[in-house]
Amino acid sequence: MSIYPAPLEHLIKNLSRLPGIGQKSAARVALHILRRPKDLAEDLAQSLLDVKDKIRFCSVCFNFTDKDPCAICADESRSNGMLCIVEGPGDQLALEESGAFKGKYHVLHGVLSPLDGVGPEDLKIGELMGRLGREAIQEVILATNPTTEGEATVSFLNKLLSEKGIKISRIALGIPMGGDLKYMDSMTLRHALKSRTPLSP
Repeated sequence: MSIYPAPLEHLIKNLSRLPGIGQKSAARVALHILRRPKDLAEDLAQSLLDVKDKIRFCSVCFNFTDKDPCAICADESRSNGMLCIVEGPGDQLALEESGAFKGKYHVLHGVLSPLDGVGPEDLKIGELMGRLGREAIQEVILATNPTTEGEATVSFLNKLLSEKGIKISRIALGIPMGGDLKYMDSMTLRHALKSRTPLSP
């Protein structure tokens, strides 16, 4: 038997189904919503419905958008011949927030993972190849995460794209700023040594 009334228990149960929110956090959020004015709950409910009703994939880059094409794909100033390939929308958002990249993106929505049954046909690779035929892409930057699956995806895309005569690059991988070598895993250290850059005298 629950210590909470049924509607509150139902809200807690639903909130705890979200990633990163356990039972205690869900109870804290639910009790906060209960104590706040009703308009908070109404706004929250409407924003949840809006996300489900209005957000879709951009038909060009496959990022989430409420307009098609998305703002980045529609921005002609970003048509500089550079295309950055990322695993998911969160990766694209992180790169965009850094302000370091001013080209366009292509979101794969995953990585190759044969053990999980994820092959090239499950990703937006066919759509990527179609873009290369339509757009004046001069360089493709592979920006997958440095995992076994991410590296397998880079290897696959490198073979596929090298036939197109397009410059292919990989984001640098290695020791983060403020990192400590003795705490780094062997894969990170291998990438850091492979991605070393010469210093001018």
